Amino acid sequence: MAQHLTAMLESQRHQPVALAVVRDCIAACLDCGAACTSCADACLAEPMLAGLAPCIRLDLDCADICQATARVVGRLTRPNKASMAAILQACIAGCEACAAECSKHAGMHAHCRICAEACSECAKACQALLDVMP
Repeated sequence: MAQHLTAMLESQRHQPVALAVVRDCIAACLDCGAACTSCADACLAEPMLAGLAPCIRLDLDCADICQATARVVGRLTRPNKASMAAILQACIAGCEACAAECSKHAGMHAHCRICAEACSECAKACQALLDVMP
């Protein structure tokens, strides 16, 4: 699945030192964004919808942040360190908040458990990139 992403990143003239970390971060952000969108949709189908409103809100916020982060991180030509760090930190914060909320519902809803896992993995991938940024 990430073969096109890997090929595209490898084809670019500006190669970061930690290309695998960049690739993993983008892939995790895209996966998390999709998981959060699906979780929000699944929450809308649940009978106790009102109790899931905070979860839906955080799912949608996290999905948008993850998608934006994936796009920014994928631009390898002369990234601005401050804006790159800021969006990675925002993604970590959004993922951690969403994971915490989804974890509250994970025992009742498999979609929330899966979303919490995706959010936790994405936060770790963003932190890994933040840790190796020059």
